[in-house]
Order: sequence, then structure tokens, then C-alpha cells
Amino acid sequence: MFTGIVEEMGVVQAVVKGLQGTALTILAQSVMEDLAIGESIALSGACMTVAARKHDRFRVDLSPETLKVTALGFLKTGDPVNLERAMRLTDRLSGHMVTGHVDAVGTIRERVQEANAVHLTIEIPRAVLRLCVSKGAITVDGVSLTINDVTPHGCRVTIIPHTAKHTTLGIKRPGDPVNLESDLIGKYIDRLLEDRRESSRPEVQIDRDYLARRGLL
Repeated sequence: MFTGIVEEMGVVQAVVKGLQGTALTILAQSVMEDLAIGESIALSGACMTVAARKHDRFRVDLSPETLKVTALGFLKTGDPVNLERAMRLTDRLSGHMVTGHVDAVGTIRERVQEANAVHLTIEIPRAVLRLCVSKGAITVDGVSLTINDVTPHGCRVTIIPHTAKHTTLGIKRPGDPVNLESDLIGKYIDRLLEDRRESSRPEVQIDRDYLARRGLL
């Protein structure tokens, strides 16, 4: 579990692609302090397992499924990434509850500067967009953000100077892909309502009268 508060930006030091998947080596500083092999770390919003580590870098392995559902497969050597270690139960929840399970890849469609803030318009797949609400929460490349408003095809979020300086969202441009995770509570509510809608549907009895009314007899 994570909070969506990025601890630092790391840098992709190496990308190794093979038949079984892709391995990324990430250069980092502060997150290396107590990072152990086998622990989870959020890599631009995707929960990954630390497979190996040295004093200033760690390696993660990307499965075919991870490459399919996230934007991590687009990373190249030298690219920055957002990093957050798994939260402790005693930590402040400064962002919101983030699982690190990416729901979909979105695309930045517009970037507008207003005073000291940057407004990003993000195109979002319908399955995730239906869970977005104005003033609700969304995770974009591992960053906990408030949705300003929902558009027909996505949403708008605002990046403050601190976020722009300390995360990759400060350098994202139109056309760039981003990892998206919708609000966890919203997903559970949607699931419960779906079950309720299913249970409230009247049971259809297929008999001769039913078939005759539809011209099938």
C-alpha cells in the first residue's frame, strides 16, 4: 500500500529486454536507505518487487502483464521515474490510499500554465473515467492528485510548483503516456452497486409465451 506522495525521482540506469520480460535498473538515493530485496516499491505508480540492489541502485523485473497494462515499457535509459516506498501503518496518509495496481494508461492531451501552476488535461479510458468524480482522487504516475473537473474523455488536474519540481509530472508534455489508478474506495462502491443492480433485475422465464411474444414460434 502507498500514499501517492513521491519520495524522489530516480533515473533509469539500464533496460534489459529478454524473452521472459524486461528488467529495469533504477538509480536512486533516499529510497535506498532501508530498501530490501523482496520489498515493494512504487515505480511511477506501479507496485514492483525489488529483485536486486546495491548502495545506489535497485533492479525490478517487468512481467509481460506489467508491460501490457502500464507505461513502464516505454521507459528508456536516462528517463526519470517517480519512486515511493511502501507505507508503514504509522505513516501519515498525506495523499490517499494507493495500491500500486495500475488500472490503465492515459495520455496527456493538454498542458496549460497559469501563474505558478500547471493544468494537465488527461485522456482516460472509459473504464477508469467512470470512476472519476470532481474533487475526487486519482493517481497519475504514482502522484496523488485531486481531480479539478471531469471532461467527456478524461479529467483535468493541477500541478503545484512543489509537485512539478519533485515528480516527473513537471516535465510531462502532450502525447506522453501516464499510469493511472482510480480511487480504491470508489472501485469498491462501484462493485457493490454493480452487484445490487444485478440482483435487482427480474428473472426472465423462457417459456412458450416468451418465445411467441418475440416471434420465435
